[in-house]
Amino acid sequence: MGIGKQAKRAVTVDDIAARAGVSSAAVSFALNGRKGVSETTRARILAIADELGWAPTSAARALAGAKTHTIGLALARDPGNLGVESFYMQFLTGIESELSGRDYGLLLQVVPDLDAELRALRQWRRARRVDGVIVVDIRSDDPRIAELEKGTPLASIAVGDPAYVGSLPTVWTDDATAMREAVVALAALGHRRIARIGGTPELAHSRIRDQAFLEAVAQHACQGIVLQTDYSPERGAAATRVALAESDRPTAFVYDNDIMAIASLGEFAAAGLRVPDDVSVIAWDDSVVCRYTAPALTALSHDVVAYGAHVARRLFQVMDEGESGAFLDSTPTLVLRGSTGPAPAGI
Repeated sequence: MGIGKQAKRAVTVDDIAARAGVSSAAVSFALNGRKGVSETTRARILAIADELGWAPTSAARALAGAKTHTIGLALARDPGNLGVESFYMQFLTGIESELSGRDYGLLLQVVPDLDAELRALRQWRRARRVDGVIVVDIRSDDPRIAELEKGTPLASIAVGDPAYVGSLPTVWTDDATAMREAVVALAALGHRRIARIGGTPELAHSRIRDQAFLEAVAQHACQGIVLQTDYSPERGAAATRVALAESDRPTAFVYDNDIMAIASLGEFAAAGLRVPDDVSVIAWDDSVVCRYTAPALTALSHDVVAYGAHVARRLFQVMDEGESGAFLDSTPTLVLRGSTGPAPAGI
């Protein structure tokens, strides 16, 4: 070996443990996503591993071609809200319907925030824990997109509008057209003051729906109000109360999910308003419960189970064939039921 030329020694688990001040076992737990260390310690170990340039051993790399038969999905959601929001229960059912037929499992990780999602993605890729990942709740300038576009390839499918997913393949629904259809229907019923009870503003689909809503109400000479929530029934009800307190209260409401629309029915009753005589209500997603409220909820309807299955099929195509592109799943359509009617006279 020439002077000044030394072979670079591979970083070991012991090196990471020494830097982090923990045991080698703790490092192994953290790198492999196993229980046994706190999330704070895990994050510190993973950061040090990245800093030192740790990579799996040659023996582990030899297994790189082996499949895990696992798909990863990390969700930054409050577990309490996730339990009552029907969308993801149906969406996951659709994913599982495709995975089970191929002898694949779903690694679902519910995390507190976007940073934790990023850590999960990095750990899954580093440890080769999954064969592919599904990325949902796309943000504007989403750091997960940048993460998946760089470094060691990891088969990925995004669920969101093509304008927000960079080079990742994606499956999406045309929410802008659906929102415009809802406003057109309400305007045709004589409603001129319409409220949109939306989701968190950092989510791309919320921005798309907001923009389509505001453009449509302006086009039809209506007044529009947008109130943002976390999709929970509590925040949906609170936003409804805020809108009802306006001096020119809305006569129609469009909710970003069905659970908020259902929660609103109690608020209207408490305010002495009848649905649909005094106020009209439209929900999004159209789960089965929309048909059994009193009155049954008009909804922007699409088959969420089929949506999840479509996403899973496209991910398998990415893994098997390297397929890329943007695939329109559906445009939610307005299903009219008992919660919408003509605007009340004289308001």
